[in-house]
Amino acid sequence: MDNALSNDHGRTLAAVDLGSNSFHMIVARVNHNEIRPIEQFSERVQLAAEMYKHRLSLDAMARGLSCLSRFRQVLDTLNPDQVRVVGTNALRAAKNADEFIRPAEMLIGYPIEVISGREEARLVYLGVAHTLADDDDARLVVDIGGGSTELVIGQRFESRLRESLHMGCVTYRDRFFKGGKISQKCYEKAYGAACQELLAIRKPFKKYGWENAVGSSGTMRTVEQVLLGQGLSREGMTATGLSKLRKMLLKSSHVDELPELEGLSDRRRHVIVPGIAIISAIFDTLGIDSMQTSSGALREGVAYDMLGRLEHEDVRERTVLALMQRSEVDQQNAEQVEEMALLLFDAVSKAWCLGDADRGLLRWAAKLHEVGLSIAHSQFHKHGQYLITHSDLPGFSKKEQRIIGLLVRSHRQKFPVADFDQYQGRQLVRLQQLCVLMRLASLFKYVASVDGAPVFTTQVEDSKITLFFTGGWLARNPLTSAALVSEQQYLKKIGFKLQFYER
Repeated sequence: MDNALSNDHGRTLAAVDLGSNSFHMIVARVNHNEIRPIEQFSERVQLAAEMYKHRLSLDAMARGLSCLSRFRQVLDTLNPDQVRVVGTNALRAAKNADEFIRPAEMLIGYPIEVISGREEARLVYLGVAHTLADDDDARLVVDIGGGSTELVIGQRFESRLRESLHMGCVTYRDRFFKGGKISQKCYEKAYGAACQELLAIRKPFKKYGWENAVGSSGTMRTVEQVLLGQGLSREGMTATGLSKLRKMLLKSSHVDELPELEGLSDRRRHVIVPGIAIISAIFDTLGIDSMQTSSGALREGVAYDMLGRLEHEDVRERTVLALMQRSEVDQQNAEQVEEMALLLFDAVSKAWCLGDADRGLLRWAAKLHEVGLSIAHSQFHKHGQYLITHSDLPGFSKKEQRIIGLLVRSHRQKFPVADFDQYQGRQLVRLQQLCVLMRLASLFKYVASVDGAPVFTTQVEDSKITLFFTGGWLARNPLTSAALVSEQQYLKKIGFKLQFYER
């Protein structure tokens, strides 16, 4: 373990989960390699409520921003050392997600990472695993959110199978129980839809198997508390108890007529019936008899993932290595471009105001710049962009994948100007600068194996880059010299000026 971290008893981390039903935040202190919560906040925002044609409603966005303003006050007061904010299904699905994300980032003061469903599943498992006994038994973890349900099989702290299904207590409420109406017919439609979703994963999950099942999220814990409060279960959730509770709730014809039940809060009353439909479908489809619940969830998983990154146990490193191995990437080429990219970055980062996060993105892009060769040599940079952007890459947000894919796409031939249209201001300039470094680094991949590292120094002034080589180097490396001449024209078209001299 990193000595600096182990001695830093006072380090604090904050994880914010922008869920489809509720927003959560945990602020915790790192103590002997464990996360010790010092503050936890949760608000029922229902960001996924009343979505129409995959667009967030104005009311939902307003509720979200109002919640974040309160979270910001806590962050400003406690001033944690590391903060990470993640968005889940509602922000994945919404076509107008940027209309919420832009003001939300300004309000909370940190970037928002919209994570994929399988990445959400990995983080949920990580959060749950740290609250359970550390044994070698395979466990099934199920997390029901407002817009999606994540199912994971793993052992200890490693997830093995990860899936995210399009069923959640808020979206199912709006789809099958409109206006708060409750009926046997509505319930059967919700239950049937959930079973259909689960059929796609039943075979691989049953084949892998598990020793125990664990439920995460507020919906799961609420159902468990209601079952215990009504005497329908002695411990956890059971299939028999769920059946009895379902019959009890379906006696009401509207959510306002639901009986007062111990364990059922007002904030969960509107989603309890669709929640039970989803849970019952999971029990029946996967053959589950009983399930315990855990207090660990996505926010805890995000916090432990941050802790891992601080201790140099970053899952993203394993992810990149795995993709390189699957794509049979030439290790020597990847290392050469990575080395040159970092050399260039370190030379210009101060002048261009680039930070550690930028360095990481550039390094991963350099490692992966040839993954597209696994598809075809022609246009391999375009194939690489597609693979990186659309693969499930544990540890990376969708935004990070898009940026790394863009760096790979842009590292040779013409600049994909249209791909940059979604960025603006400082972010656009920063990405163009990283692309320039990526392009220059790739020009030297055929140098080191023959001649050692090229001897040059780098200077930048705004958009002007100047390389100074030792005398005679360009003549001894005609391929690279010709590539630099061609690169001058490519960079000129996006407003950068490349110069190189010998001295």
